[in-house]
Amino acid sequence: MSKKYAIVVDKKRCIGCSSCAVACKLENNIPDQIWYKKVRTIGGMQPLTPAGVYGDCTMTFEPWSCNHCDNAPCVEVCPTGATFKDEETGIVMQDIETCIGCGSCLTACPYEGVRTLLEDEPMWRVDFPVGAVEAPAHIAGKVEKCNMCAHRIAKGDVPACVEGCPARAMFFGDLNDPESKVSELLATREYYVLQPEAGTNPNVYYLV
Repeated sequence: MSKKYAIVVDKKRCIGCSSCAVACKLENNIPDQIWYKKVRTIGGMQPLTPAGVYGDCTMTFEPWSCNHCDNAPCVEVCPTGATFKDEETGIVMQDIETCIGCGSCLTACPYEGVRTLLEDEPMWRVDFPVGAVEAPAHIAGKVEKCNMCAHRIAKGDVPACVEGCPARAMFFGDLNDPESKVSELLATREYYVLQPEAGTNPNVYYLV
């Protein structure tokens, strides 16, 4: 049976430190111009600021990236098949070689900012590559996004963002396995997904 990989974020544990975003950037040798994962503050108008008034404030965090949707509109509109859903894992992949940089996937995706068109030649903070040798290449004129660290999963590891979370707020697993940790969490905790009205059936879940 094919798998249905998902990431579950426990918002009660997430501290908004962005370690997941940094771990992702290092693992995938991502250029300065791009972040596959970001962490946004659910609170005030600025990052790391609460909503409400003194004595009655609220602030939580949402790590977010590609949602690896079951009904991925990016896959439907890609004219070359560069964006495709892997049948074995359910991960929405991006073939950098086949991508022509047309931007159709960016327009179709309802989750703004989870993919980026690398318009210029990639630039890095250091002059040597970091991260995994198997990580995707970075080429000007191509669209990039999270692939759930498919190269790590193939070796039996978890995505870098999950491994790099110091608060242990992120979980990875197969939703087609009822005994997996992610299945257990979604069966016992309240949760939500981003923009359910879009009908994409995303595979990133947030426990509340």
